Amino acid sequence: MAVVQDEIPGLVIRTVRQPDGKAATIQAQFEEFHQLNPWVLQALESLTGDYLKRGAVRVGIGMLFEVLRWRYATATAGDEFRLNNNYRSRYVRLLIERHPEWQSAFEVRALRTN
Repeated sequence: MAVVQDEIPGLVIRTVRQPDGKAATIQAQFEEFHQLNPWVLQALESLTGDYLKRGAVRVGIGMLFEVLRWRYATATAGDEFRLNNNYRSRYVRLLIERHPEWQSAFEVRALRTN
């Protein structure tokens, strides 16, 4: 598994693994992806923490996803990184669960689908 340290302290880019696609719901697909790629949450935590330490009050998961995609693309070769936008709301909820102090930094809406 390729490991590349980015310039953000604690942000490590790893080879992504994709689920088999058999899960029926978005939540089940997300859980399988997260289990295969726990580094994604760690990277999102690192990006969020760094951004908030720099004085930001609000942060968008869309921005974090795009930064992670860009950093992954520039840090690896030959491995297409696919981070499903359907997982964004699930990652926000995990970030807030692990860091309740970030609740006010993210906008969270009701889930429309499982």
